[in-house]
Amino acid sequence: MYRTHTCGELRLADAGKTVTLAGWVQRTRDLGGLTFIDLRDRYGITQLGFNMERDKALCEQARQLGREFVVQATGTVKERESKNANIPTGEVELIVTGLKVLNAAQVPPFTIEEETDGGDELRMKYRYLDLRRANVRRNFELRHRMAIEVRNYLSAQHFLEVETPVLIKSTPEGARDFVVPSRMHQGEFYALPQSPQTFKQLLMVAGMDRYFQIVKCFRDEDLRADRQPEFTQIDCEMAFVEQEDILQTFEGLAKHLFKTILGKEFAGPFPRMTFEEAMRRYGCDKPDLRFGMRFESLTAPEDAPQEDLVKGHGFKVFDEAELVVGIKAEGCAHWSRKQTDALIDFVKKPQIGATGIVFVKWTGEGLKSTVDKFYAPEVVQQWAARFGMKQGDLLCIMAGKADKTRKQLNELRLHLGDQLGLRDPWTFSPLWVVDFPLLEQDEESGRWHAMHHPFTSPKPEDAHKLESDPGSVKANAYDLVINGTEIGGGSIRIHDRALQEAMFRVLGFSDADARAKFGFLMDAFEYGAPPHGGAAFGFDRWVALFGGRSDIRECIAFPKNNAGRDVMIDAPSPIDGEQLKELGLEVKG
Repeated sequence: MYRTHTCGELRLADAGKTVTLAGWVQRTRDLGGLTFIDLRDRYGITQLGFNMERDKALCEQARQLGREFVVQATGTVKERESKNANIPTGEVELIVTGLKVLNAAQVPPFTIEEETDGGDELRMKYRYLDLRRANVRRNFELRHRMAIEVRNYLSAQHFLEVETPVLIKSTPEGARDFVVPSRMHQGEFYALPQSPQTFKQLLMVAGMDRYFQIVKCFRDEDLRADRQPEFTQIDCEMAFVEQEDILQTFEGLAKHLFKTILGKEFAGPFPRMTFEEAMRRYGCDKPDLRFGMRFESLTAPEDAPQEDLVKGHGFKVFDEAELVVGIKAEGCAHWSRKQTDALIDFVKKPQIGATGIVFVKWTGEGLKSTVDKFYAPEVVQQWAARFGMKQGDLLCIMAGKADKTRKQLNELRLHLGDQLGLRDPWTFSPLWVVDFPLLEQDEESGRWHAMHHPFTSPKPEDAHKLESDPGSVKANAYDLVINGTEIGGGSIRIHDRALQEAMFRVLGFSDADARAKFGFLMDAFEYGAPPHGGAAFGFDRWVALFGGRSDIRECIAFPKNNAGRDVMIDAPSPIDGEQLKELGLEVKG
């Protein structure tokens, strides 16, 4: 054994023991006749002590050690004279009697500290060094614990963990597939699974009843902080269930994780909100409910024109807008012109694309808006009443096309939430969003696309309208949203061949295409497919959320960068000519 104890294990009760430790040199401190080394391993840090008077050669050897040298140290545990309350081993040190260098190290390209001086790309290039940092390591300890608790909960609910294939058939709908050429069947390709969707449905046909898998999935799509080309999801399916059964089961999973991992309990059921209300009140289908600022419209709904408070006053921006809508920032009426101009600059960013903001402040001098020359004081007072405004508040109002304006206002709402400190990462506000549209239409082509996937069932009461009025059909689908992040979602699936064929027709599949791509699934429906449904949850996102992280890369051992590259191993990369020849491939361009 290279060690008898770990570097996080020794305590005052161990004083007097002779022990051996092994680990990495975190730092060295030379204090004249004394030298101290902080020795680190996965479990913690222990101080090693050397004394020139006691053993000059050993002390000089210690002074030659560089950062990240791998060493073995034997000695006697002693109570420290100068204790360190910041680490669990801070009451003791090891008085070293024997020191062996197991491996020397080059000077690392960045400091192996919680607050490192390494940028993202540099840390990703040397990810094996980055993983030595205690705060990064804790992400993987958290991930490990969460995986165990997921399995514990689902196993107790009689789910079976079943592995599904990684080399599957390409069905390019939605995100793009990663494809894998076949050597034995040249000119033909496998795909890496975007999810095990059809296989878990087949497991329900097979009578497995309750399935789960913590599974790798792959999507060739543009990246952002909560997306990677390969990611892990908690994939689940249940037979003989309705939507309520699934929501109860997986709300139970969420509550189990909150309790066992974070020690947080929720007294009642998670709130639920329809997709329509989420879009109307928050401008997105994953609203962050840790804070208010619900949208209020100043334009009238079609069925109540008397409620319009902005049209016909000569302000062209509002007169020509499909929607005039705003949010109330409580206590912000004191903001300066510089601060409100900064909000306008924010919404004018190309990725948001708004043209401006109208402000209303209620100060000690009364209500004042940036469009007072168009609107009489009594009209502005009506605006204030609609928002429930009080003295000290600030209104931010935007106008334009309805859907676009709501999305822009959502960005402003989140930005204000950040500025005002309303998005505490350790406050959690879970929400079920339900009643999504089943389909969405591409404006240019007019083609219908499945909002979730083509196996999602319509609400039973809407099924008869699938081919005659597809835009009005609601999906039997649901998403779990926590703090503005879509943690996961799912649906009740189609289990009837005729309904699945109708769905494919609406999506523009010919009978031949549907048969070629999904004939195996429709054939299975002919052999007694039970009603079934399920859900999938982004495991990386869930770990990041519980770890207080905004970027899932910090919770993935070897992630890709924002360009989809692994800069550590330099992938993707070309393959040599012999491999291409074996696969029957030729690279052009």
